[in-house]
Amino acid sequence: MNKSYFIQSFLIILLATLIFLGLKEVLPKRIFSEVSTNNANMVIDSLLLEALREEENLTSVQEQETDTVVAEIETKQETEGFKENHSHEYLTRFFEKLTALEADKKGKIRIGYFGDSMTDGDYIVQDLRRFFQDEFGGKGVGFVSITSESAASRGSIKHSYSDNWKAQSYVNVKTPTRPFGVNGHVFFVTDSLNSTWVEYKASYQKNVSEIYNPTLFYGKSDNHNAYLELFYNGDTTRVIKPLKAEKTLNTLRLSDQNLKSLKINFVHADSIAFYGINSGDNFGVYVDNFSSRGNSGLPLSLLNPSFMNEFDKELGGYDLIILHYGTNVLNYGNLNYSWYEKAMTRVINHLRICFPNASFLIVSTADKSTKYGMEMKTDSAVVPLVSAQQRYAEKTRSGFVNLYLLMGGEGSMVKWVEEEPALGNKDYTHFNTKGSQKIAQFIFDELKKEYELFKQNKSVKTVMNSENTNNDQ
Repeated sequence: MNKSYFIQSFLIILLATLIFLGLKEVLPKRIFSEVSTNNANMVIDSLLLEALREEENLTSVQEQETDTVVAEIETKQETEGFKENHSHEYLTRFFEKLTALEADKKGKIRIGYFGDSMTDGDYIVQDLRRFFQDEFGGKGVGFVSITSESAASRGSIKHSYSDNWKAQSYVNVKTPTRPFGVNGHVFFVTDSLNSTWVEYKASYQKNVSEIYNPTLFYGKSDNHNAYLELFYNGDTTRVIKPLKAEKTLNTLRLSDQNLKSLKINFVHADSIAFYGINSGDNFGVYVDNFSSRGNSGLPLSLLNPSFMNEFDKELGGYDLIILHYGTNVLNYGNLNYSWYEKAMTRVINHLRICFPNASFLIVSTADKSTKYGMEMKTDSAVVPLVSAQQRYAEKTRSGFVNLYLLMGGEGSMVKWVEEEPALGNKDYTHFNTKGSQKIAQFIFDELKKEYELFKQNKSVKTVMNSENTNNDQ
């Protein structure tokens, strides 16, 4: 009997093996998604969570209206596509500064690039910075925080620090102990027994191979005993600089020379808020990377306008603010992004008060793929979100870059991930190094194209004004 059972089991296994081998050629390469679509563990800013809770409280009537609106939007997109871009009309102030820089070969232009995990580790931004500095001049990595969740992966500057810093971020804290800095963070020394330090080392990348004019940014305090111990270029010689924290925002030049490396020890400084250092030369374009993982863009509304005005003044004035968000707003079961459109409209209007001389540029969400059945396809939320982003760009008179279309539109992320060499990561959401370089090139080329249109229109207006003047005479 045992022998009979053994033969029967063997025949069943053999038959199953033969069936599998026969069907192997027609089975899909992937049966299960390589990407988890469960967002429970994602870091999401508190304001987005609140907005989502409000959205979930819609009445059934509102939900029906939403479905109708979404259907109308999708139908319109299928027949008309996205609106034509007129960024040069909204970036006039930035382009005028760029024209003056190009003509006079003096002065500085500052760009603040606010983003989420897409720009983590200075991805995209480091290449955009290089493109601008190669063409228009400039040396330096810009503003760098005291600590950073992406410090280990950043190539444009080597950044390390002690583990006893206390950090507050506008992604998860609404009311900080002291106001958030321009980077959306504030940092405190919390350990009086152990050394609290931060170290910056210049990379070997072009235009950022030194730390230029290193300057520390910190807040107000009644503490008159705080000071810094500075170590330059790996030397053991200690330089002492007192911290005068008399103003709401204070700056301290850390060296009169450009450096290869800088280590800072903070002594008796536990009552002072610190923000970061700035590295920049005296001419050209500077691009600050203000990335925060899990950020929807809504926390930017927590920046204090008067404090941002001080940062704006100390950093020479921002000429362009770029907002690159969307990754953390996708995939919440609702294709109507009118709530996000309204919220981001308010955010941009708020930022215009914070940075009164800046032009604004919205970079849309990129393509993102999700598994539908057995196939990876463009997520159904991508196009509705890009449309909402274009609408709030138009409402706020901001420039707009449609990253989704520049990538290739529907299904482009799958191609970017699966082609050789790959341009995207296996999460079908983020870009690798090569992909980030390509995205930065897209953004730079779009800005250059709009800049050329601006100069052409300016030339035409100059000729027309000249002709009108001659006619009047």
